[in-house]
Amino acid sequence: MQTKPLSWDQIRANAAAFVHEWAGESYERGESQSFWTELFAVYGIRRRKVAQYESRAKKADGGAGFIDVFWPGMLIAEQKSLGKDLEDAEDQALTYLANVPEAEQPRYVITCDFETFRLRDLEAPAGDTDAVVEFPLEQLPVEAERFGFIAGYQKRTFGSAEQAAASVKAAQLMADLYVELEGSGYDEHEASVFLVRTLFALFADDSGLWERDLFLEFIQTRTAEDGADLGAQLTALFQVLNRPVDKRMAGTDELMLRFPYVNGSVFGEAVSIPYFTASMRQKLIAACHFNWGGISPAIFGSLFQAVKSKEARRELGEHYTTEENILKLIGPLFLDELRAEFVANIHSRPGLRKLHERLGQMRFLDPACGCGNFLIVAYRELRALELQILVRLQELSGKQMQTSLVMDEDERVRVRMSHFSGIELEEWPATIARIAMFLVNHQTNQDMSLKIGVSPEQLPLTESAHIVVGNALRLDWNDVVPASEHVYVMGNPPFIGQYTKTAEQTADMKAVWGADYDGYLDYVTGWHAQAMHYFADQPVGRFAFVTTNSIAQGQPVPALFGPLHREGWTIPFAHRTFAWSSEAPGAAGVHCVIVGFSKGIPLKGARLFSYERSQGQPVEEPVTAINPYLVEGPWVLVGKRSKPLAQLPAVLYGCKPADGGHLIVEPAEQAKVAADPVAAKYLRRYVGARELIHGLPRWCFWLEDLDPADLNRSVLMRARVEGVREFRAASNKRATQELAMTPHLFAERRPMTGGYLCIPIHVSETRRFYPAARFTEQVISSNANFVAPDEDGFAFAVISSSAFIAWQRMVGGALESRLRFSNTLVWNTLPLPELSESERGKLIQAGAGVLEARALHPERSLAQHYNPLVMDPALAKAHAALDRIMDSLLGLSAGAAEKERQTRLMELYAARV
Repeated sequence: MQTKPLSWDQIRANAAAFVHEWAGESYERGESQSFWTELFAVYGIRRRKVAQYESRAKKADGGAGFIDVFWPGMLIAEQKSLGKDLEDAEDQALTYLANVPEAEQPRYVITCDFETFRLRDLEAPAGDTDAVVEFPLEQLPVEAERFGFIAGYQKRTFGSAEQAAASVKAAQLMADLYVELEGSGYDEHEASVFLVRTLFALFADDSGLWERDLFLEFIQTRTAEDGADLGAQLTALFQVLNRPVDKRMAGTDELMLRFPYVNGSVFGEAVSIPYFTASMRQKLIAACHFNWGGISPAIFGSLFQAVKSKEARRELGEHYTTEENILKLIGPLFLDELRAEFVANIHSRPGLRKLHERLGQMRFLDPACGCGNFLIVAYRELRALELQILVRLQELSGKQMQTSLVMDEDERVRVRMSHFSGIELEEWPATIARIAMFLVNHQTNQDMSLKIGVSPEQLPLTESAHIVVGNALRLDWNDVVPASEHVYVMGNPPFIGQYTKTAEQTADMKAVWGADYDGYLDYVTGWHAQAMHYFADQPVGRFAFVTTNSIAQGQPVPALFGPLHREGWTIPFAHRTFAWSSEAPGAAGVHCVIVGFSKGIPLKGARLFSYERSQGQPVEEPVTAINPYLVEGPWVLVGKRSKPLAQLPAVLYGCKPADGGHLIVEPAEQAKVAADPVAAKYLRRYVGARELIHGLPRWCFWLEDLDPADLNRSVLMRARVEGVREFRAASNKRATQELAMTPHLFAERRPMTGGYLCIPIHVSETRRFYPAARFTEQVISSNANFVAPDEDGFAFAVISSSAFIAWQRMVGGALESRLRFSNTLVWNTLPLPELSESERGKLIQAGAGVLEARALHPERSLAQHYNPLVMDPALAKAHAALDRIMDSLLGLSAGAAEKERQTRLMELYAARV
């Protein structure tokens, strides 16, 4: 009895016999049903089990008709006499679909006149040249894979929108089942085990692991409609699936005996029998009607992980890690090199065999594997490359497609699931990772069978990916997979910032970093430290992680890259900041980088990927070397300085009120204060962060030169000062309490004499220039900004240049994706060359030109002036003039790109320190 789909060599042999039998037939009514019964048999399918003949149907125009062949959810077929127009026949079939229930809508339309087949894929993506194909009957053995879906072989376009949509729908079906199990009071762990087993059975029903729809047949024919015995029957079935065929108990249901032995630990654990209702049984049957063979294990795994969260279930399909993003890492880490080696040896059997052996030596570890996305995609891509090698070896040897069930040595699979290992903190995603690897392994074996006619036996499962449940920062990775030059470490560890780490996570970081621990490091960098320790005794090592972009910005850079460089690690490739879609529903997209590290491997250059927009496509440029700030340049670490490196004024925070709001005058209060002649004397414009960027009005009482008698003359002002005194006196900080002695003064006062520069701490990453302003001493800046004395406008000219924002982007920190100014790390480290008075004067004049251009539109705020989409031409021209002068002083040609400025500034910095 058939327990799995026929091999392709058997299908092609059957197809040849079918062609011989039916060549020359021409009459529709006489032989149509026999024709289709035997065509299904070519693929090992019993027609009566899946399809109906002469199914009554209503046409789109309301008329009645009969569908020649109808397989709900799979295909509709119209058979015509020889010579009839097959397009007309197809149109006839399509008219019936308007009244077919959605759950039964077929994917394929087949028409035939005994001499020619016409196949239309209704779900083919736009532009797919295989959406409609025609071929003659005698070509059926060659074109047999066109109808592979009949036997359970799936046509897959990895990463396609179609496959993603299927995966989302599949996860929603599993979520429905989980909700029912949860509502019945079933234990959470046992519900998880049941879902995984059900997933395997659903996938097997549609992908050829056993007879098509055998699981569905079992549910429909062996369980009561009220669902009362469904839990017990499924438990019994799962026990059968875990027992070798020759050891099954006498008296086992004959339908159960048609299921093969699975093994692989999927059905091994004993769990309680779940309770089912009629509604739960119907949901399971609805899931059976879905085509599970079309899912992407990588995408589905991410979504399946979320079904246990009520909040995440509501947003299934909105967020998952795209395969495109995973390929950004595994491509430059190992896949691109392997593909290039394949192309280089395309005509060499020895070269291809050597590459094949290399694939078998490689090992992969994802120490934060989650539901296994990276392992799944890496395994799938390497199996696809291996299949290319096997096909090419057959071509070079002059062999035909393999028809023997015994593989030749050249055709043995070297890329094995057991070569892929992972570490995951939680049991549930680790379980998903294991089962998803089984699924993708079966899909790759199906592809192999299709291309070369043979593949490894599918069942019983004899190996699996090695997924360990535990804390990756406490485990010795060598206990998972021993380190060697053949191991590649990769993944997407968790991002947890300096202020959000738990006490346990902080302890993890201190343990793994040891003497190199720095509190500014994100939790994700613990995986870098572990990778460094893992390869410590190896002459060669490679790893790459997706991380928050903060690791390559600001203060954490020396703390992370210093120890790595000390141990001999360099950067062979990197993706600069881009937006990464999170795997988990409900999780926001974050701004990430990908950094690859290697040691013991001579670099002949490096690969740097940049993005014009954070959600755009990467643009690759070959570079000589990549530094820790992910730009081309020497390996230099920029540390904080207490004084400027260049001829620049010191930058400090603005004035801090610490007043409970009593010294601040909001716009709604301004008229009342201005009407008080005494209080009005002390009113000053007050600029915080929002006021600076958006030009909003706000004021403060500046009582530095207060005449004490004026407090008695102004009830309003006296009440404000009294409010400050009470606020400070109530503080639990002693320093603030002491300030209650001088309640009329700001807590921290840095008033400027003459003109000064006011610098926002945070600005949008989309700004082409850093939007600072110049004020007179009559304007008071809050401590939400930085200030610097700037009588002549030189500091303003410097910060307004493209060179400055290039330096800021490279060495400064960030808040989310916004740029964050630092006086000690950005301003004080800016490596301007020493300037003559003449050169300084040119910059000052160009900076004045920027202010003049702004003055043409005094009604505009800095945010409006520097909107990158609508920047005023006069202002853009003034900045261009400033840049020409600054770039020239730096030794750059006119029109230099930002990366050129960054490289040059890093060279200047290296020379100065």
